[in-house]
Amino acid sequence: MNRLPIVDIIIILAYLAAMVGIGFYFSKRNKNTDQFTRASGKIPGWAIGLSIYATFLSSNTFLGVPGTAFGGNWNAFVFSISMPLAAWVASKYFVPFYRSTGEISAYTHLEKRFGPWARTYAVVCFLLTQFARMGTIFFGMALSLQALAGFSMSSIMIVMGICIIVYTVLGGMEAVVWTEVVQGVIKTLGALLILFLVIKEIPGGFSKVWEIAATDNKLSLGSLSPNLTESTFWVILFYGFFINLNNFGMDQNYIQRYHTAKSARQASRSVWLCVAMYVPASLLFFIIGTSLYAYYNLHPDLLEPVKMLAASDKLPAVASVNEIDKVAASLQPTDYADKVLPNFMVTKIPTGLVGLIVSALLSAAMSTISSNMNASATVFTMDIYKRYFRPGIGEKQQMNVLRTATVVFGLIGLGTGLAMIGAKSLLKTWWELSGIFAGGMLGLFLLGLISRQTKNTEALTATIIGVIVILWMTFSDRLNGNYAFLKSPMHKNMIIVVGTLTIFLAGILLTKLRAKKRVLVVG
Repeated sequence: MNRLPIVDIIIILAYLAAMVGIGFYFSKRNKNTDQFTRASGKIPGWAIGLSIYATFLSSNTFLGVPGTAFGGNWNAFVFSISMPLAAWVASKYFVPFYRSTGEISAYTHLEKRFGPWARTYAVVCFLLTQFARMGTIFFGMALSLQALAGFSMSSIMIVMGICIIVYTVLGGMEAVVWTEVVQGVIKTLGALLILFLVIKEIPGGFSKVWEIAATDNKLSLGSLSPNLTESTFWVILFYGFFINLNNFGMDQNYIQRYHTAKSARQASRSVWLCVAMYVPASLLFFIIGTSLYAYYNLHPDLLEPVKMLAASDKLPAVASVNEIDKVAASLQPTDYADKVLPNFMVTKIPTGLVGLIVSALLSAAMSTISSNMNASATVFTMDIYKRYFRPGIGEKQQMNVLRTATVVFGLIGLGTGLAMIGAKSLLKTWWELSGIFAGGMLGLFLLGLISRQTKNTEALTATIIGVIVILWMTFSDRLNGNYAFLKSPMHKNMIIVVGTLTIFLAGILLTKLRAKKRVLVVG
């Protein structure tokens, strides 16, 4: 069992204390819901951009991306390549739209457009997405710290979860934004430090990494074949564009930040600042994963402890050493890829620097989780509690609901993370879950925004059709025997693409049919 030196533990505790301290500092300003949910609209655009960047750069990126590059290639980087196009759409259309509504919730306008069902549907999809997101981030954080400190993943999640909940509840949105500014800087510097330390251990440096990566085809962005059944370049490009469009256009985490800006122009600039930072940062993490592959390619014997740990995770606690050895020998790189970076950190990074890098990893997790908690609490309070249970709720009671909901959703995210222990691939798990839950939200939003003639009936019918398609694509792979022909032929990442297009196009078609029927009746 590994134990961190006291110096590293002090650094980590100092970081955690600083984050909680920020929460206490901003707690003095949270006297009303406007301050708690949008910081009274006084945050500068550059800070919002860093905040959005920090939310994107979660532990899924910090740990999952190097693992993905180690176990495979750079196919997943195409996700980042899609971001500029989604950002252009968001800055040109989404940001001005949400700023003009004046509504803190991203989903209030759906009720005005199509009725209460649309708002409720979007809220439920959003909350389910947040549970999946927070769960995978808790999981990734605990996975890394388990390898470094030797504590159980469940105990790590619980301790870290308490810290995150405390500063988020106390500080509100202002604390979320400013802690994310700090965390965005910390995690970027931490990644650069990791890359430097990995390259330093490789004879020949970066040129050797490039040589090994090129030889083993580790730099591929995926096949350019128009094949939608595999993770090709086009599948990830489509997936990335629609997920990022959903993030910038339908995700309360980002839309809430648009309202914290002093102006619509600053809000739009924050989106572009996020993209300008995230694309090269994500590339940095792919380079880290590829560099780790080169390092362990040169030192394959150093992978044995990683394989043993991965094998033990797959077996009961009472498994014998022989059983663990047998499973370890059968493992593929994708089975232990998420554990490679933590192993390098604990074996090769000097005392003191480990504490800094663990703090960077914690910041990657904490920034996203705190944002998710605040956004989920805001949506629940505005779109569910205030809408259906207490329309005339007072300011003080509303603040109490916001704080209580923040705690509850933090605990739900923590519980989801605990349930994910044993997941095979962190990044793959998150992508599948987010695609399922977010599949219908974007199509409904685009339908309401673009097709002004679409009415409630067409929108509801189109959404039902879209949900059926999403459920089919999600679960049809379980069909066997005589029903095997009903399986979806497409890759799982196409769920959000097909789900969005189904709702949007079905809505357009139904609207045109209604208009044509009316013309025939009148004629």
